[in-house]
Amino acid sequence: MPLSNKQKRYLRALAHKLKPVVLIGGNGLSEGLLAELESTLAHHELIKIKFATGDRQQRQHMLEDICARCRADTIQVIGRTATIYRAGEKRRIAWPTGA
Repeated sequence: MPLSNKQKRYLRALAHKLKPVVLIGGNGLSEGLLAELESTLAHHELIKIKFATGDRQQRQHMLEDICARCRADTIQVIGRTATIYRAGEKRRIAWPTGA
């Protein structure tokens, strides 16, 4: 089920204080990086990713590929930093009422 705008707004507020936990360099996506993303998403649910590549289209393509492979939702993209979310088995994020 896709996230509502209220839910995305709430997640953006939570992500504001987060630091990027995954850095994607010029080599792009590797199997090891995808495994690390899976592990990190399972543990944190909401993470920031920093892209080191300069090309906007390449970053967008990588982000779409990451979200498709990891079954995650893009919450926000600002410059070279993207925030993604995937609900874990043990819900760590408590939704406010009405979200």
